[in-house]
Amino acid sequence: MVYTISIVALIAIFTVATLTPINMGILAFAGAFVIGGWVSGIPVEDIIDAFPGSTFIIVGGITLLFAIAKTNGTIDLVIEASLRLVRGRRWAILWMMFLLSGLLMALGSVLAVGMLAPIAMPLAAKNKINPFLMGMVISHGALACAFSPINLYGAFINGLMDSTGVGSNPLVLFALPFVLNLAIAIVLFLIYGLDLIGRRTPRPVEETPDDGGFGGSSRRPSGGVASGNGPGGNTATLTDREVIEEALIHEGMKPVKMNRYRFATLAGIGFLVVGSVAFGIDVGVSSICISAVLLLMAPKSHPKVIDNVAWPAVVLVCGMLTYMAVMTQNGTLDFLGDAASALGSPLLTALILCYAVAIISAFGSSIGTLGIALPLAAPMLAMGEVGAVGFVAALAFSATVVDVSPFSTNGVMVLANAQVEDKGRFQRKMLAYCGLIVLSAPMFVWALVVVPTSV
Repeated sequence: MVYTISIVALIAIFTVATLTPINMGILAFAGAFVIGGWVSGIPVEDIIDAFPGSTFIIVGGITLLFAIAKTNGTIDLVIEASLRLVRGRRWAILWMMFLLSGLLMALGSVLAVGMLAPIAMPLAAKNKINPFLMGMVISHGALACAFSPINLYGAFINGLMDSTGVGSNPLVLFALPFVLNLAIAIVLFLIYGLDLIGRRTPRPVEETPDDGGFGGSSRRPSGGVASGNGPGGNTATLTDREVIEEALIHEGMKPVKMNRYRFATLAGIGFLVVGSVAFGIDVGVSSICISAVLLLMAPKSHPKVIDNVAWPAVVLVCGMLTYMAVMTQNGTLDFLGDAASALGSPLLTALILCYAVAIISAFGSSIGTLGIALPLAAPMLAMGEVGAVGFVAALAFSATVVDVSPFSTNGVMVLANAQVEDKGRFQRKMLAYCGLIVLSAPMFVWALVVVPTSV
């Protein structure tokens, strides 16, 4: 009876949080105390001790550091400087947005697509880049780096795997979604973007060498006077620089320059990455110490920084991990393991779970879906009949690759900022593409990774 109540409560938590604005973590905390204390008889002190302090430090520290980088203009500086490198090459604009989206996600911004879509979609329209291609490329760019060890998703999955006793492998968890999302983006480019190679956006202007101009040139309206202000002069179209600046302003950004605060922020992020990867320094501890130094350099920015911290994400992750700890203590996960073994085919169960998380996540929270699926799969993984690392990476990929759906946060931002004549038709195209991903991605990753790594 306890097992049934625990599972039903978990499903109810996910359903309510999906259909209402209530944070899933808050419901999970409440569920942990109700199911753990009242139903399972676990002492309250033990439930409190199950709070994932290390994960809180990691997620809280990373989101704090990213909030500082956003507040002091470092993120705007990186975006602006990156876009200026493309110099009108349309294919380069597309892939620069892919790299930017991945970089922002890897460093801790789960809203990378939301930040870039208001810039990327107008750039696509002005540079005659297929808007569907641009929207999907920035989405897959973010999803490619969704499981970086130093961001929310990576910290959550690795922490969950450690807490259930399966063990984590951050490198494989990051590499598999990265390679597959990059491959998808390349296929989309081959279908929709080959015409972008070797061509710049046509503009009715004559360019003459000038060291002061963007990219080493200045513009003069063809057939008119040297300035577009003169009588009878033609009005030139926007230069690349003006297109970029207009897109940045559209997003609420202003042109920014390097200063000591932004330099220190970039240096701090670099230290975080190198320290965690090369020297094994704890990501949470490093990010909090770096954040403290940056706040001391600009103490007056503190209130705005705190407001920008992704506290809902912190609560969600910690709440779900606490509830999972309760399910471990009251024996629910062991019960599910026995049920999984009774099915007789671990590989078939793995495939069903991959499809289940893909379908549910297309309409709901990816991290919430994984928060349910991974604990359910943990007992089956512990039996050793399915390769644990490969299956976890496959589940993670299946649950996130469908975030191209027009019902997901990423898809909504792409759709809202798409400069197309018929938004309804564009939405239907996104939905059809998401359907194709739901049908094919779980089977593909199962056959590619799960089957070869299983006994």
